[in-house]
Amino acid sequence: MNTPAEIVEEYGPFAGIDNVHGLTFDGQHVWFASGDKLNALDPATGNIVRSIDVSAHAGTAFDGEYLYQIAEDRIQKIDPHSGHVVATIPSPGGGGDSGLAWAEGTLWVGHYRARKIYQVDPRSGAILRTIESNRFVTGVTWIDGELWHGTWEGDRSELRHVDARSGKVLQSLEMPPGVSVSGLESDGRDKFFCGGGSSGKVRAVRRPRRNPATGRDPNTPPDSTSK
Repeated sequence: MNTPAEIVEEYGPFAGIDNVHGLTFDGQHVWFASGDKLNALDPATGNIVRSIDVSAHAGTAFDGEYLYQIAEDRIQKIDPHSGHVVATIPSPGGGGDSGLAWAEGTLWVGHYRARKIYQVDPRSGAILRTIESNRFVTGVTWIDGELWHGTWEGDRSELRHVDARSGKVLQSLEMPPGVSVSGLESDGRDKFFCGGGSSGKVRAVRRPRRNPATGRDPNTPPDSTSK
């Protein structure tokens, strides 16, 4: 089912930031990657309240304690309090990685041009599962047992709810023409936060209500949550 995305809020552009890459939500702040920094955005005020100097070229995730950030061909584990990188693992796409999410103790990594999503062991970097897509993958998130990913091709972007085993598209939210999605994360409730690429913006999109007749996708982990 394809429906228009409802953009409910826009943040930015921000001084000194040309691009928004990956992003995540820690329950209070939206952390987004801007190339050489991770920035903490307060969605209540629209202000950046803190930045960490670290390579930040693509997807971002949060496991409840640590941030994870794609930097070219590696994934960095970052202590958000000190800003220090405490561990690294190789990225599964070898530098072509895009989205990043945390669910059920594992990382979920988008591979842009390969049009794939990998489930990855956060300690070793081993690939545990591969999901195929028919579009470029630009962001990944889990919410209530649902796997969603962003797409961006030409001047068209979508947010897609997909089957976590087959990759079948179950639902699609179409962004307005020319509005890009360069990262995706749920707020755990009724919104998705989306990176806006070269617009330098972060956007909030309303999450559709779930269909009570269908309920949870039986092919997704029952306790997966967005972090």
